[in-house]
Amino acid sequence: MHEESELVTGEAVVLDLRVAKLASRALAMALDVLLQFALLLGATMVLAYTVPGEDESLFLALLLVFVVLVMVGYPVLFETLSRGRSLGKMALGLRVVRVDGGPIRFRHALVRGLAGFVVDFWALGLFGAVAVIVSLCSSNGRRVGDFLAGTLVVRERVPESAGHAAVAMPPGLEGWAAQLDLTRLPDGLALASRQFLARFQELRPEAAQALGWSLAQQVGNALGTPVPPGVPPWAFLAAVLAERRNRDHARAFQAYAAQRPAAFPGPPQPSPWTPSGPQQDLPTPPSGTPVENPFTPPS
Repeated sequence: MHEESELVTGEAVVLDLRVAKLASRALAMALDVLLQFALLLGATMVLAYTVPGEDESLFLALLLVFVVLVMVGYPVLFETLSRGRSLGKMALGLRVVRVDGGPIRFRHALVRGLAGFVVDFWALGLFGAVAVIVSLCSSNGRRVGDFLAGTLVVRERVPESAGHAAVAMPPGLEGWAAQLDLTRLPDGLALASRQFLARFQELRPEAAQALGWSLAQQVGNALGTPVPPGVPPWAFLAAVLAERRNRDHARAFQAYAAQRPAAFPGPPQPSPWTPSGPQQDLPTPPSGTPVENPFTPPS
């Protein structure tokens, strides 16, 4: 279940995000919990074979360390390295973003992980009841960890052009954009840039300038390239997004072309009863000799 949510940034930019609600988040959480318990089971088996049987206190202490590392370290590590996605969220097409639509950092993932372990899910012994109640009471489906970290979970697998005009490549930036390594651009940052360009004309000039430069600097840092001299921030962002879209379309076309021969076979092969040797010239009937029509049945 999901719905459109309008979030207003500090620069008065409204972001339309498809917020993930309880059902999809619960399924993603279930996948993550299965993996975490598999890791804990493996850790328990390793400790059982390596720790002496008479030293029960050491076994319990090491087991507690592994529980904290898996239950807290797993979400923090994955959400930091993948900019807001655990394995369960990847499977469901979800991502954690800041409330302004930007990508999260380590501190956001750490606060979410600690709050999830202590309050939302495990330490209180309520096994997710707090997270469910708070999420149901929140219009954006946020749990305690989201409120403390200033984050929310959104759906990524939505039509890119839904509700947004196509981003055009600014003239003169085609060659520069073709040399960029766009694999380093986070999806959350691309979403914030696209939303900014869609609402650029609606903003006050000073707000548009400030937010444009902020987003351009974040995109430039992610790509490892500064804004070219004399290029306004909106043109820089438009060039990056247009090149990203063009490459996505090119990859999709290449994949389609690779499958096309199997889906659309070539011209029909000669009939199996056609002689394989050189063709023989058929005798020509003498002039005046009637030729029988082979398709006319005999009388």
